[in-house]
Amino acid sequence: MSLDLARLRAETPGCAHVLHLNAAGSALPSKRTLDATLDHLRCEAEIGGYEAAAKAHDDLEGFYPSIARLIGAAPDEIAFVENATRAWDLAFYSLDFEPGDRILTCVSEYSSNYISYLQVAKKTGAEIVVVPDDNYGQIDLGALERMVDRRTRLVSVSHVPTQGGLVQPAEAIGRITKQAGVLYLLDACQSVGQLPVDVDRIGCDFLSMTGRKYLRGPRGTGFLYARRATTAHIEPIFLDNHAAKWTDDNAYTVRDDARRFENWERYFAGVIGLKVAADQANELGMEPIWARLRALADDLRGRLATVKGVTLTDLGEVKGAIVTFAVAGVDHVDLRARLRAQAINVSVSTQFSSRLDLKGRGLVNVMRASVHVYNTEEELDHFVAALEQAIG
Repeated sequence: MSLDLARLRAETPGCAHVLHLNAAGSALPSKRTLDATLDHLRCEAEIGGYEAAAKAHDDLEGFYPSIARLIGAAPDEIAFVENATRAWDLAFYSLDFEPGDRILTCVSEYSSNYISYLQVAKKTGAEIVVVPDDNYGQIDLGALERMVDRRTRLVSVSHVPTQGGLVQPAEAIGRITKQAGVLYLLDACQSVGQLPVDVDRIGCDFLSMTGRKYLRGPRGTGFLYARRATTAHIEPIFLDNHAAKWTDDNAYTVRDDARRFENWERYFAGVIGLKVAADQANELGMEPIWARLRALADDLRGRLATVKGVTLTDLGEVKGAIVTFAVAGVDHVDLRARLRAQAINVSVSTQFSSRLDLKGRGLVNVMRASVHVYNTEEELDHFVAALEQAIG
């Protein structure tokens, strides 16, 4: 199945205004997603929030099978959460760590996750273990297999790090954790919507995701996947009268599905918008999307490799849609501003978000250009020409 690029661009209002190479930050939504979100907000304004939710009941309930289809899960294994970090937190902080427990992670881990490891280690006496990289710059699977032991409570990695094109070997990690009987938490905030993700093939027990990045959903949306077979016994760290029922003066009963990780109050327009975004990804097909994104990213890397002073910084045996590079003698933050003044959107990844990786490679920060299906080869030409002009 091939993608109709002209139609995709026509259905993406932002394409008429900017050259957007910041899908890894927040992608351009389609008009269909925008309309669905705004329509529900208008309905709330016209008839009331509770009444609008009742009217949209079928669409709101449809969120769960739409997301489940996207990642190969069951609908009762999906919870709507306001962002990937909170989804990740709800899984991680609901685990009971004890002194001596080990949390295994990777060099490219995201800062928010690592701060949480540090906090839990400080409070509980658990130990953080960073698995080294292999020659490709991805997690060393042999080292991981040797380092998983009876003290390991959790293996937690970011599928696609924020600071580059690296795609971690998530399925191979899952085979190791399954064999060891260890819980596996996958941060998929940059991977779902970019590449095919099947939770059964990966073998993760939890998966956290945001709506605003490659899924092209509204900001303030995300979801948590919780595998029923391995996580049903885990009680969330937070409960309310949606996640549990007050069954007696001194007793409560927790829901038996993933919605026990939800709040009663949530962004209902965002639920509908994210459902529509997931439906569009399902309709287009993740294999064609992934093929298009890899082709665009590889094309961009090839073009950047010819620019004087530019050094590509992506790692990994498999590289995805996030393209990072360093420009000699140039302030990357200033360069981003100069490009933005020309309606070209890129980002800068810093040690603030990826300390172990970038510091270990001697990089203060890197430029990040992240493509999506609505981008064109002509836009890549324009971007590279503007970059060359900006850096002199």
